[in-house]
Amino acid sequence: MKKLIECVPNFSEGRDQNVIRQITDAIESVDGVSLLDVDPGASTNRTVVTFVGDPDAAVEAAFRAIRKAAELIDMRKQKGAHPRMGATDVCGQARRRGIENPGVPL
Repeated sequence: MKKLIECVPNFSEGRDQNVIRQITDAIESVDGVSLLDVDPGASTNRTVVTFVGDPDAAVEAAFRAIRKAAELIDMRKQKGAHPRMGATDVCGQARRRGIENPGVPL
């Protein structure tokens, strides 16, 4: 059985489709990862992305997306309905298949 990790990072950009696309392109650039959902919110100015992949691919995709978000999102100008911690607010992960203890530091 193939092991799968689901990753749900939240990025501090929900209005600029170009920035959102560049972040999701970074995720999709990793073999073994499937982008499942992109949910931008204009009022919150935050986008929740959901993707799955084998553990190594999921870690790499998360790293690339976080790096791209930090490169593109200027937190000095960022405003929205929710407080934010940075270009990437959270990067949650969950076991999906074949993993008892993911042990994947995301």
